Amino acid sequence: MDNSAGNTQDVVVPPVEGIAGGGTSYGWNDGGTHDLIHLKGPIDPTEIPTRDLVHVWSMPSTANVGPQEMPRHLEPINLLAARNERESVQLAIRPKVSWGGSGVAGTVQVQCSDLCSPSGDRLIAGKSLLLRRVVPILGVPDALVPLDLPVGQINLFPGETTALWISVDVPSAQPPGQYEGEILITATKTDAESPVQSLSTVDKHQLYKELKECLDIVDPIDGKPLDEVVERVKSTTISLRRILLSPSFSEFSSENGIADVMEEDAISSLSLRLKLNLTVWEFVLPETPSLPAVFGISDTVIEDRFGVKHGTAEWYEALDQHFKWLLQYRISPYFCKWADGMRVLTYTCPWPADHPKSDEYFSDPRLAAYAVPYKQVVSGNDAAKDYLQKQVEILRTKNHWRKAYFYLWDEPLNLEQYDSVRNMASDIHAYAPDARILTTYYCGPNDAPLAPTPFEAFVKVPSFLRPHNQIYCTSEWVLGNREDLVKDITAELQPENGEEWWTYVCMGPSDPHPNWHLGMRGTQHRAVMWRVWKEGGTGFLYWGANCYEKATVASAEIKFRHGLPPGDGVLYYPGEVFSTNLPVASLRLERLLSGLQDIEYLRLYASRYGRDEATALLDRMGVYFGPERYTHEHMPIDAMRGHIFNSCRS
Repeated sequence: MDNSAGNTQDVVVPPVEGIAGGGTSYGWNDGGTHDLIHLKGPIDPTEIPTRDLVHVWSMPSTANVGPQEMPRHLEPINLLAARNERESVQLAIRPKVSWGGSGVAGTVQVQCSDLCSPSGDRLIAGKSLLLRRVVPILGVPDALVPLDLPVGQINLFPGETTALWISVDVPSAQPPGQYEGEILITATKTDAESPVQSLSTVDKHQLYKELKECLDIVDPIDGKPLDEVVERVKSTTISLRRILLSPSFSEFSSENGIADVMEEDAISSLSLRLKLNLTVWEFVLPETPSLPAVFGISDTVIEDRFGVKHGTAEWYEALDQHFKWLLQYRISPYFCKWADGMRVLTYTCPWPADHPKSDEYFSDPRLAAYAVPYKQVVSGNDAAKDYLQKQVEILRTKNHWRKAYFYLWDEPLNLEQYDSVRNMASDIHAYAPDARILTTYYCGPNDAPLAPTPFEAFVKVPSFLRPHNQIYCTSEWVLGNREDLVKDITAELQPENGEEWWTYVCMGPSDPHPNWHLGMRGTQHRAVMWRVWKEGGTGFLYWGANCYEKATVASAEIKFRHGLPPGDGVLYYPGEVFSTNLPVASLRLERLLSGLQDIEYLRLYASRYGRDEATALLDRMGVYFGPERYTHEHMPIDAMRGHIFNSCRS
């Protein structure tokens, strides 16, 4: 690609035997240090072009960019996105030299401009354009910690690559067209060199006292005569001017007290500039996801970590925040609590059906499916069956009832557990014959075999549960690499009677099959949804997105549950761990979103050329052949999306 910014970095990366991704950045000639000859003595980043101090290059969203990722050519970023779609890319930064102190190679500012079209339409930085820092979890890049926009700041470390995650959210009503913007990387002095940061305790206390005095002067002005108010404002103005002209703020002021814009311009002229080009096309991803993807959120984990008592106002507020935040990922959250024998209490809305919040939740067009609780979530006066009948009778009158399902038991194993599912389903169907019951399973009852072999018994579960169950949700682990077994499962179903086949992953299947475990390839994470499309499932379930080990402090270290593969059951993190108030997404959650968006692209293609042709496209473009054969590179993904764009645009 053409690099009109003139920042191409000629870097030849040598192989480093025995170390994936390379060893250290020292001891070999990378071909890019010829421009460092003139750097002698102390380095002042405000006098040297940033390109002489750092390597910068882009990486696709499916890359796992670790600290030993080696530099590549810097080229403009070119993205394609539909409307109501999020498209992401990564920016890698690695110091060539050190100009900081205390173990820090240096500090850089990252500034993103708005993306603008020739007709004047814009995608606003900080709103549609988001910037996050990639933070390792157990040494694997995963957590995406928000940075301030339009200008963020990060520290770089010697011999290490730092990755940033850039996301563009295109609104549904955004005019199609070509959008252009810039990302500026500017090396700066470290915080320790800033006069404000080096204030002594005495200086800080004096500054605090003076500011408080200003507040004390102007605060009690209600009801005061106008002339007295004017005098108070004049006095405060004099005090504030004196504070601003003090040495603490000298770097921000010139002799006449006006900010030195020329200095800011001089710094930006040293910045490394990277072009970001985005093509927005007319296709609009449906607001309601085509594939219901239901994801469990442990209410117990929220109660323990955030110290909220079940049923209190703070509890409702905490669950509400998690629910609303997760909707951006095209998933349908449900809260859950496990009981003995893997019985689960699942509910999408913590409020009862007659509460206004219930309609707000269930009518949200971003929600594709919602779980109805079998019993009360918060204790009340109603008897269990009275409560169930009341909830069902209210919900059945609503247009959103078609989204409803009951998830009663997670992976029943024996006859007693299967009978419990059937009994609870009978109670529900007594009040709502059209209610959908969902059951996850990977085997038939082990103490009452339904067939001679385990797989044959597994296949016979629908005939055993019928008519009590409507959504048969099976583990992908059972299939292994035998996609041909799908037809054995679906042959047992009765779609004409409303029966559906959904799938799920959890601790299995394991590598190399698609899943969301920590450390798997980025394309392996995204391939979970390619597999769903190819196999023909009509829904998907994931058992838990916040199921880390118990903690009673919001900012406590995150620990994965013992006995589970790292990352299993955890797709986002409590923001307090990273000094932010909102949940922090993982790379894996973003790749899940990308996979769900891929399904919308494939559905669009299928609407024009048929489902068989859309499924064949995955194979023909080299994206996905089967659970053990899928692309490890990002290029086939872009090629497939580009092909759909060219084939389906107006």
